[in-house]
Amino acid sequence: MEYQNTIKTQVFVPGLTLHSGTRASVKILPAPENTGILFRRVDLPGKPEIRAFAGNVTNVMLATTITNLQNPAASVSTVEHVMSSLHAAGVDNAIVEINGLEPPICDGSASPFFDGIMQAGLQQQNAPVRYWQASSKINMVIPGHDIHMSIEPADQLEIEYTVDYSGNGTGAQTFACVVTPELFDSDLKRARTFCVYSELRQLVAAGLAKGGSLDCAVILMPDGSAVSQDGFRYPDELVRHKVMDLIGDLYLTGMRVKGKVKAYKAGHPAHVQLCRMMLEQAAQRKG
Repeated sequence: MEYQNTIKTQVFVPGLTLHSGTRASVKILPAPENTGILFRRVDLPGKPEIRAFAGNVTNVMLATTITNLQNPAASVSTVEHVMSSLHAAGVDNAIVEINGLEPPICDGSASPFFDGIMQAGLQQQNAPVRYWQASSKINMVIPGHDIHMSIEPADQLEIEYTVDYSGNGTGAQTFACVVTPELFDSDLKRARTFCVYSELRQLVAAGLAKGGSLDCAVILMPDGSAVSQDGFRYPDELVRHKVMDLIGDLYLTGMRVKGKVKAYKAGHPAHVQLCRMMLEQAAQRKG
């Protein structure tokens, strides 16, 4: 039998946030078995908590935002890099203390969170791991946008993801993998958030990306080149970042995921929609 894990010691990650442009810090703390992943807004009165769960997702524009539905002032945006690191590392229970609306963006990747978790180490607990496993294939399509995803039964988390930025010189990129801590460490954690140059002005006009810079993001130019501090870290960095985001969004089932996922031209809205369909299937199976 596989048992749940928490972390042995706390993880501390400070820095500048991407969209609000403020300084913030994250502390990832050990938590008892069957806690799941809870975000705690320590900067708000009463330190309200938000469970990392698909039912608490309130915004998927450019990032995933979760909210305490009984206390709507308590939200956390851009949770996907933290969630992806916890999921890939096999951390079932943790309290994520945060003193602002967003975790720090750091270098735009999951590295600071994943590396901190792995350095802290895992503490095995007494309760069995809770897995989401498909009982049958789920297909999800967003009409009119050429976006589709599916998940079908598998004994591990397998992902095949395709993006297509043909209008920006890169063409289609596909990345397929079986998600393990080792794979995440070597192939995914360093893939950074990115922005298509033509959309940059819209982001600024919307009051977003206030903390954005070439230190924490890649700008995809019309000729397919990258504007960043160090070019592309991987030849297919764009799709690898999408895979990393997906691993985090899937953890909003509140369970580690086993299944074969295929995604085409997806993003946070499609990820969360699939996640909700997965939970519906789980509920029907129980019923």
